[in-house]
Amino acid sequence: MARPSRQRERESASTETTDQRERERACDECSDGTLVTSEDQGELVCDQCGLVVEGSNIDHGPEWRAFNHSERQSKSRVGAPTTQTMHDKGLTTSIDWKNQDAYGRSISADKRSQMRRLRKWQERIRTKDAGERNLQFALSEIDRMASSLGIPRSVREVACVIYRRALDEDLIRGRSIEGVATSTLYAACRMEGIPRSLEEVAAVSRVERKEIGRTYRYVAQELSLEMEPVDPKQYTPRFCSELDLSEEVQAKATEIIDTTTEKGLLSGKSPTGYAAAAIYAASLLCNEKKTQREIAEVAQVTEVTIRNRYQEQIEAMGI
Repeated sequence: MARPSRQRERESASTETTDQRERERACDECSDGTLVTSEDQGELVCDQCGLVVEGSNIDHGPEWRAFNHSERQSKSRVGAPTTQTMHDKGLTTSIDWKNQDAYGRSISADKRSQMRRLRKWQERIRTKDAGERNLQFALSEIDRMASSLGIPRSVREVACVIYRRALDEDLIRGRSIEGVATSTLYAACRMEGIPRSLEEVAAVSRVERKEIGRTYRYVAQELSLEMEPVDPKQYTPRFCSELDLSEEVQAKATEIIDTTTEKGLLSGKSPTGYAAAAIYAASLLCNEKKTQREIAEVAQVTEVTIRNRYQEQIEAMGI
């Protein structure tokens, strides 16, 4: 009979402990509410009267409030985040060219001469060796070409990371800086799914298309970059927009590409020429005819390519 009595004692003790915990978590102000932890601030508050019992959590945010981007930029007291698009990742300081003090007053002639010398040495020490000068010139080239092609900031970051890897692996030796920079930008566009053809990249570059393609294949092989084949459907929206074609033509061109790709016609074909031929066929079917020359100029392919791909596609579609 000893075991049941001990079990009852344990149950009563656990019940008393639970009641004591509930009493401890009861609100001292209203005695009816229960103390809970708020999800937004992490404070211990009463769910009935709202009394804050514990509020010792530290708020790591700023002490000011901002309701739009311009307000946030004006009130922020920190610099820009680090970026791979600058050779020093944006960590070094720069001396302003204005000859004024913090209050906007003009400084003396001696101070101006001193600030001129400081600016000169600041520019010199930012690039301390040939590797940094190489990186500075290459990243500026990537930024220039990306701006001309309308490539977003995230793709520029990827291109700069690839170039840094190529520089660390000593892949630049024996090749032009412009060629490697252009090939890394083209590789970043392919990796991020941004449709830019080799002809478009070569148009804004200072090197020839053949050198860009050769350097791109070398860099991709040495760095083991995983590249998927380019989908012609990625070019369709941009080409249709530049040709002022309707969404019906775009949808029909996508359908032609899907149907003919399943039959194996895309293998070994240029994706830009394939997309251009599909747009030409779709424009004829939707009574929004565009000439082969107009489409060829937008897609930067020859009219012969469009005619050849067009004939193959309509035969496969059974039109």
